[in-house]
Amino acid sequence: MRIRVLVVDDHAHAREAVRDILQAAPEFEIVAEATSGEEALALTEQHMPDLILMDIKLPGMDGLEATKRIKERFPYVKIVMMTVSDEVTHLFEAIKRGAQGYLVKHLPPDVWVTYLRAVAVDEAPLSKELALCILRELTEKRAAPPENEDPLSKREREILHRVAQGKTNREIAEELGISEYTVKNHLKNILNKLHLENRVQLARYAYERGWMP
Repeated sequence: MRIRVLVVDDHAHAREAVRDILQAAPEFEIVAEATSGEEALALTEQHMPDLILMDIKLPGMDGLEATKRIKERFPYVKIVMMTVSDEVTHLFEAIKRGAQGYLVKHLPPDVWVTYLRAVAVDEAPLSKELALCILRELTEKRAAPPENEDPLSKREREILHRVAQGKTNREIAEELGISEYTVKNHLKNILNKLHLENRVQLARYAYERGWMP
């Protein structure tokens, strides 16, 4: 699978570091580079990338607003935020606007490649920190809807519960005694039933209904 990537960062050295990481992994192809949110939006329309690596702090339109606008126009594209800190406040805001996850810039290259491969196939787990942010935000949300409004089966509920805990497909498969392939298919069905896009949104769904302790 070829993964076409747009890199968005206003620092030349940062873009060079990303190039070095991705050029070592043959499935990634950098199709363009942007230095601002406005340029990222234009280049997304021009190149239609599969994945965008988006710095949060950009001149003019920042990474948060760029993420929101890109996802509104191109919902298929996956966006991963790049940051120098693992402070989750801004990252959580970006993910609420449609981003699929985040990477801290100082992480080793093999961690980047492994994580981006997982994002590309919708298998990147939800971090425990982001799960806690979701829980805090939804603590005072409305009461759970009646059970008959829940479109999920018992098995799908079991899988959704574990996704919200930040578990990987492999961990879920081992706990439930099923294959990873089966877990993937269940997740596709769950996303389609709930009209959601990613694991973060699934976790919010579980918290909103009071299914998480």
